[in-house]
Amino acid sequence: MRIPGPEPRADGGVGAIGAAGGLHTYQLWLHREFGPVVEFQLPGVERAVSVADPVLLEATAHIDKRPEALFAFLSPLCEAENLQVLGAREHGPWRRILLSVLAGRPSHERHLPQFTALTTEFADRLAVSADGTPVALQKELTELSLRMIAAYALGGADGLTDPDQAVAAFEVVLTEHLGRLYQVPDDTEDEAAAAARAERVDDALGQLRATVDRLIAAHRSEGRTDRSDLIGALVAAGQPPARIRDTVMVTLLAAHHTTGVAVSWTLHLLGRHPEAADRVAAELDRVLGDRAAPDYADLRRLTYLDMVVKESMRLFPPGPYGAREATEPLTLGQYEIPAGATVFYPFWAVHMNPRYWPEPEAFRPERFTPQEAAGRPRLAYIPFGVGPRSCEGAQLAMVEAQLVLAVLLKRFRFRPAPGHEVTPIERFVLWAADDIRMTVSPRTP
Repeated sequence: MRIPGPEPRADGGVGAIGAAGGLHTYQLWLHREFGPVVEFQLPGVERAVSVADPVLLEATAHIDKRPEALFAFLSPLCEAENLQVLGAREHGPWRRILLSVLAGRPSHERHLPQFTALTTEFADRLAVSADGTPVALQKELTELSLRMIAAYALGGADGLTDPDQAVAAFEVVLTEHLGRLYQVPDDTEDEAAAAARAERVDDALGQLRATVDRLIAAHRSEGRTDRSDLIGALVAAGQPPARIRDTVMVTLLAAHHTTGVAVSWTLHLLGRHPEAADRVAAELDRVLGDRAAPDYADLRRLTYLDMVVKESMRLFPPGPYGAREATEPLTLGQYEIPAGATVFYPFWAVHMNPRYWPEPEAFRPERFTPQEAAGRPRLAYIPFGVGPRSCEGAQLAMVEAQLVLAVLLKRFRFRPAPGHEVTPIERFVLWAADDIRMTVSPRTP
């Protein structure tokens, strides 16, 4: 049976994606209009099929191949080889190294005091601004997340002499290379402007590499051998220097963006649902008492906060979609997908599927009680991806997010900045077009 979808366009689909506001919102429209399985045009892809039904997704969960053309925008960050499209044989051992570093509970617990110190420093700075002046939270929290991932994966944040500059450089590089994927070329741009833009991107990439080099140099000078440290694990595994640098670069990129935006979207939602914010605060008071920050055991007792974070990532998944390349023919319900087709995982559309999420646009943390979760398919909630290409740092991200939120919500109340509109856009992650601006005030128990 023919897979439903929009009629082909002469521009290869670029115009439709642009008119929808980006691929993330285009996929929402596709599935509202055509159902759970949709074929659509995508530049650089011969055949693309998007699947928003979690039961049908099970037939694709084993695939360990990413479509190279769609992840080419990350190639500038990798001098040796684009890590996001490594072949399955090479990807498996590399992934196991990352999991040994990023997914280990003992290392999470060991690094929690450092995470807490960084978060407390941020909260102290935020307290100075707690005078009603709106704060650009997404920018601030992204910087904090960058410091945290440096401290965890690289052995220290000392090499990040200017996290704000590093964050800005990431944005310049990603906006340029991601923007090339689905934007109509600007024929009005003159050569001088194009050259200046290219120079700006090259300078930003140079800054990023210099930052990573400083971090690696600091690691080597200290002679660290701790296996919980990313560089140490890669060295011990015999990875070449270029691969180590590439892995560090991609890890910094993925971890600082996703955690920072997840926390900022959560605060955005709590600001608009004060009853949920009050319930989080009450839980923090009950679990922590007079303490300003949780220890590792406390995180497991903050069950309502955990549900809030999960509901936030359902409504605003940090990564709005993923993709795989079918290595063999697939049967998805009544549809046949040929080998070589690009299978899209529209995380956002999966999370908004009304069959499994009644009134999907409503913010309801109670969806994630054990009883509610038990009634849903396994892949109905996939903020960290699916299968062997899912996010290696998922557990670390949750620890970071819960800790940051616990520290901030114990001390402050966050409210939407008057007149500020928050609009999700695609910038490698689900970003906010003009940040998430909120007012911060001290919380009185």
